[in-house]
Amino acid sequence: MRSICVFCGANFNGDPVLKQTVELLADVMVVKNISLVYGGGNVGVMGLLADAVLSRGGEVIGVIPQFLMDKEVGHKGITKLHIVDNMHQRKQMMNDLCDGIIMLPGGFGTLEEFFEVLTWLQLGLHNHPVGILNINGFYDALLTQMDVMVQQRYLKPANRELVLTSTDPIQLVNQMENIDIKPDEVWFRDRNLT
Repeated sequence: MRSICVFCGANFNGDPVLKQTVELLADVMVVKNISLVYGGGNVGVMGLLADAVLSRGGEVIGVIPQFLMDKEVGHKGITKLHIVDNMHQRKQMMNDLCDGIIMLPGGFGTLEEFFEVLTWLQLGLHNHPVGILNINGFYDALLTQMDVMVQQRYLKPANRELVLTSTDPIQLVNQMENIDIKPDEVWFRDRNLT
């Protein structure tokens, strides 16, 4: 992989374990010569990650809509900053620029971005590996919900398995580099639910 897109929060709760994990992810990316593609912000977990990669001499590519630049949250010290018209263009460009996707802790926007590109993967619109860096059990309930979706036949097991998960950045990046992505057809064909 030459680049990884990271979806993460525009807020940071001060968690030292999260900060340490961000630093380790930056280490892994720079050692492997993997560029960071992210939302272009200088705030929250986004800003921490961008600064961590930059401080190690890595490449950081941001994609941010104009309205967020107008709010002065764009990171002006990164390698390249793309300014787009809207959130939809932002997601599409981030996906186009990357070879893999990782989700770190965040809020509504982080989840929305991750699930859109995960849906694109399920539909065969890209073939980038997607992973969740599950720090301090932050995404335990979400992962359990994915399993419920499989149990209740709203999600095929093969598509559930598209979501790689680890608590360790090194392990997650290695999984992403070695996965053979095989989405299954999205729709269940059995209409007899008795």
